[in-house]
Amino acid sequence: MTRTREQRIYRTTILGSIVNVILLAGKFAAGILGHSAAMIADAVHSLSDFLTDIVVIVLVRFSSKPADNNHPYGHGKYETMATSIIGIALAAVGILLGWNGIVKIIHFMQGAPQQSPETIALIAAIASIVLKEWVFRATKKVAVEVHSPTLEANAWHHRSDALSSIGTALGIGGALLLGGRWAVLDAIAAVVVSAMIIITALRLLRQASGELLEESLPKQIEDTIIQIAYRDPLVRDVHHLHTRRIGSIMAIELHLRLPGEITLEESHAHATRIERALKDEFGEQTHIMLHVEPLKNENAPPAS
Repeated sequence: MTRTREQRIYRTTILGSIVNVILLAGKFAAGILGHSAAMIADAVHSLSDFLTDIVVIVLVRFSSKPADNNHPYGHGKYETMATSIIGIALAAVGILLGWNGIVKIIHFMQGAPQQSPETIALIAAIASIVLKEWVFRATKKVAVEVHSPTLEANAWHHRSDALSSIGTALGIGGALLLGGRWAVLDAIAAVVVSAMIIITALRLLRQASGELLEESLPKQIEDTIIQIAYRDPLVRDVHHLHTRRIGSIMAIELHLRLPGEITLEESHAHATRIERALKDEFGEQTHIMLHVEPLKNENAPPAS
């Protein structure tokens, strides 16, 4: 199961890498031949996509290693590290594109002439939009199926490249249709797209920081965990629920209260059934720790 998951992540990431290399070369060529600074900036964005693909391939291999004596909870935090690196790379690219756009706008307001791009740059931008949106959808689909936050982060990086190319296409297209006086449209679009890229980066960094700080899983997931535990007819109380995420794996710890008169063997059987139900719901790799307590008096207040 783990090996198949790892292979799907690799195949999807390699597919994105091939597209990134093609676009990287094509955008640089189109930017130089088409006299488009925006297209060259877009090519730099594709370069960041390619570099983050390498990060995913390397760190996911480490995260897929089984648990050992020194890492009893596995190596899932490597995926969290990869998500952090991708978020930082996205933020850096967004800030760079935005700053370049602002500088161009300031120069335009000061009366500096703006060079108009050529049609080849517009063609490259449109091709980038189509290819990157396709790669985004393919990557996002696999990320959801294998529960990989790192692959999902990489998918959004592909989407940010497509959005960047939309801004580039609008700027180049506007300059081509309206003439050189409107070449500043390229810079304005770059600033808008850079803001979208930075927002995506902050979302990824927020997710990664939550995992590093052992943040609890969303309330709806915790409510589902409690509901599953209460499906057992003998469970009287569920408390001390602690949850967190270790890369793509969930960790669940909770206390159960069962009638005190049942045997230890019966208690173990009930806990095992609950554990099985939780793994059926959240995945076979889910880390589960159940602590069983006796409830000797039905009227006894639940533990706080």
